[in-house]
Amino acid sequence: MRFVEPIRDKEQLDDLTNYLKEHNERDYIMWLIGIHVGIRISDILQLRVKDVRKQTHLKIFEQKTKKYKRVIIPPRLRKEFEQFIKGKKENDYLIASRERTSTGKQRPITRKTAWTNINKAAKAIGYREKIGTHSMRKTFGYHYYKKYHSVGDLMVLFNHSEEATTLRYIGIVQDQLDSNMSNLY
Repeated sequence: MRFVEPIRDKEQLDDLTNYLKEHNERDYIMWLIGIHVGIRISDILQLRVKDVRKQTHLKIFEQKTKKYKRVIIPPRLRKEFEQFIKGKKENDYLIASRERTSTGKQRPITRKTAWTNINKAAKAIGYREKIGTHSMRKTFGYHYYKKYHSVGDLMVLFNHSEEATTLRYIGIVQDQLDSNMSNLY
C-alpha cells in the first residue's frame, strides 16, 4: 500500500469536492463522509440508507478494530444525505455499485473502485500529491487539528494510543519538519 497524504490546501479540497459533486453524486457523498466524519473506507462502504435516514449519529462497528463507534453526522452532511437518499430503500447501500451479486442483490462499490474514482477526480483538478481512500480520513484529521488543536480528540476518533502516532498520521509532523528544515539557515 502506498503512503498517502491529507489534502492540506482548502482551495484544492474545495476543488476536489466540487468536482465530485458535479460528476458523481455517489462518490461525492462517499467523499463527504470521509472528510467530515473521518471513518475508514471499509466502514463507509458498509453504510446503508437506514444508517443515515433521520439519524443524528453514525453507529458503526469498525471492521478493522472490531470496536463500536458513535460519531455525529455534521449538519451539512445530514442535509446532503436527505437529498441523496430520497426514494432509496432502507437496506440499500449508501455507496452502491451498479453491479449486482450473482443472485441480483445490491452491493457497495469496492475499495479499489473508490480509490480509482478519487484518483481520477484528483487528476482532473490537477492535484499532484499521492492520494487514496485513506486521504479522506487524513484530511479530516488534518483540518480538525488545524482548527481545534486537539490531538486528544483525534486520538480517540482514530483509536491511537500515542500523540506522536496521530500527528504523524495526519501530516503535522511532516509539515513541522518541512518548515524547520526550510528555515534552518
